[in-house]
Amino acid sequence: MLHACLNGARRPGAHPALPVTADELAADAVAVRAAGAGAVHLHPKDAAGADTLDAVALAAALTAVRAAAPGLPVGVTTGAWAAPGAVARVAAVRSWTALPDTASVNWHEDGAQAVAAALLDRGVGVEAGLWHADAVRAWRASRLRDRCCRVLVELPDGPGATAAEELAVQLLAAVGTGPDGWTPGGVPVQLHGEGSTAWPALRCALRWGLATRVGLEDTLVLPDGSPAPGNAALVLAARSLGAG
Repeated sequence: MLHACLNGARRPGAHPALPVTADELAADAVAVRAAGAGAVHLHPKDAAGADTLDAVALAAALTAVRAAAPGLPVGVTTGAWAAPGAVARVAAVRSWTALPDTASVNWHEDGAQAVAAALLDRGVGVEAGLWHADAVRAWRASRLRDRCCRVLVELPDGPGATAAEELAVQLLAAVGTGPDGWTPGGVPVQLHGEGSTAWPALRCALRWGLATRVGLEDTLVLPDGSPAPGNAALVLAARSLGAG
């Protein structure tokens, strides 16, 4: 499945078509579904356009997206930058009045396991965000490892295509990814990158039969380096490479 990551932690003004409000997220959800995405990942925003785990902001985004694109799976962030401290993030999850289908948990962040446990208690699928080898080790040691619904192997901005592929190989091996794209514990693996590694990671994922994602969270440019008009154009570009 190809996921569309609609906005990420980017602030208003980062791109002319960046969806920030609930209505904008809903419109983009419709557009990326029509372009071929099978799910969306989004970051609810506060009035200033910053990421938030606030229950009201989350409910507004989920309600709008689900009304516009019924049945489309919706995932959200629980990034440490969106709430001050692990205790606050756990409290936020427990306060949610509308629940996403999934939520990503960056396993290198303080309190990741507590946040994941709170999500599981609410019936929300946990996507384990693994950014580097230390995160992989922490996740592999976690009692919640095999209760995750997805592993997100995430490559950083900076490396070129060759270095990105080498890093992907290392991280996927550390996770224990099998030829079928699943971990030994039966968790599917998604590979994606950010900035310079976004398109190299997507191409690697397609070659290796892994799930992947694309969207304005991860890149502002098309595969040829030209500016992307928006999320739907990025999804169409990924589809033209064989994603989906």
